[in-house]
Amino acid sequence: MKLTSRLLGATAALAIASAAGAASAKELKYAHFQAADMSSPKHAAALAFETCVEGKTAGSIDVQVYPASQLGDGGQVIEGLQLGTIQLGVVHDGPISGVYKPFAVFAMPYLFDDQAMAWSVVDGAFGAEMFEDMRAKTGIRVLGLADNGVRNFTNSKVPVAEPEDMKGLKMRVMTAPVWTRLVESLGASATPVPWPELPGALQQGVVDGQENGVTNIVNASLYQHQKYVSLDGHVFSWHAYMINDDFYESLTDAEKAAVGQCVEISKIIHRGMTAAQDANAATILGEKGLEVVPVSPEQKAKFRELAQPAVREYIVGEIGEEWPGKLDAAVAQYRNR
Repeated sequence: MKLTSRLLGATAALAIASAAGAASAKELKYAHFQAADMSSPKHAAALAFETCVEGKTAGSIDVQVYPASQLGDGGQVIEGLQLGTIQLGVVHDGPISGVYKPFAVFAMPYLFDDQAMAWSVVDGAFGAEMFEDMRAKTGIRVLGLADNGVRNFTNSKVPVAEPEDMKGLKMRVMTAPVWTRLVESLGASATPVPWPELPGALQQGVVDGQENGVTNIVNASLYQHQKYVSLDGHVFSWHAYMINDDFYESLTDAEKAAVGQCVEISKIIHRGMTAAQDANAATILGEKGLEVVPVSPEQKAKFRELAQPAVREYIVGEIGEEWPGKLDAAVAQYRNR
């Protein structure tokens, strides 16, 4: 009888301790915009982060993943990060430049040769300097960048192999002026449309086309309302893993280490899935019914000659020469290794 009482008492104590631990766990709301599907790089990475962090911290951090823009679009997630109502968000590059203008430098078209170059630049001294500057000015700490894919043009009207083919097209762009400048430099008209509204805008003919990486084209079923995809790879696009800096500083050293390690794992998953989709873009999008328009190096050079000077002029006008110059130097350093 005494043994039974002791066992019951021990069980109750464990239950109370477990409940107390759960109650004292630090809540980490994690927001992203892709579908809650394991074929979505962002969601697969988010679930890996959740499992990793909760395991490494023995549950002292409670990760709650909110996919599919449940906590708002990119701009709203960034606002939540600044207010501290969202602890961690993975947001694409367009909205970030709305709160931290230098991030617009990543919209420089036809800049990186491949993933290896892009990853080296953002993971190196250039990225570290920019992210520290952003943290100091916004209260948001960038933990790393993963691929949003190489952005390509799609449309429902004509095959686009050269800039002159863009004339007359109404193209959706992200809600940042630099993307308008990019599309207009190639002869098309630009219409800013928030991400959640894009499928409807294509279906209703508000716009003829858009520009995105394979991941987003497939994940949001954008191919359903498009006929052509041009593999011009005009911009190497990014998703930033960002955390509220006050929340980060409230963590113990062990918890900070766990978050950092788990972001690295998530970043590798995210990058790997997206890079694989980019490498197989023609097959993946062709199987979705799109007519794939190849763009030769000579044709790509024509796009670059029109777009890069126009976009660079805009970016320099907005943020000055400092960050474009530093990015150019980082790219040159990589090429001259």
